[in-house]
Amino acid sequence: METLAIWTTVIVLVGVSSFLLGMLVHNIVTERRRSRIRKIWRNFGLGLTFAILFLISWVAQAITEWQAFVDEQATHGEPARLSEFWVAFGQSTLENWQSEFLQLFSFVVLAAVLIHRGSAESKDGTDRIEQAVNEIREIVKELEPTTASRS
Repeated sequence: METLAIWTTVIVLVGVSSFLLGMLVHNIVTERRRSRIRKIWRNFGLGLTFAILFLISWVAQAITEWQAFVDEQATHGEPARLSEFWVAFGQSTLENWQSEFLQLFSFVVLAAVLIHRGSAESKDGTDRIEQAVNEIREIVKELEPTTASRS
């Protein structure tokens, strides 16, 4: 049973991480082929920054959890086994991810359904911009005959 828990943990953690990082790399490669961009950091800095921060924080979490695990095992007079650590580390990581994915999923669904007037994400902001552009076009059209007659 312990082996199943270890492999399940490893497969889920490695699978999800690989999928997310793979999507980032795939997107960068696709964009570079399509538009021949040369400045990767400038065009993909946000995604790369979050990927780097994710990996750094995940490694830091593993280090601190390993120390806590070793201390707890020593308190009980048992040796710290790496296989038991991976299950505990995987459980805590998946609990964090689960709450974050639930939070993000809730935000996406609610943002798609509900409107917050005046926010950048709200459709009314786009409508106001389009209305302002149309008003500017009308003013420019009115001014065109006057500027053409002066020339």
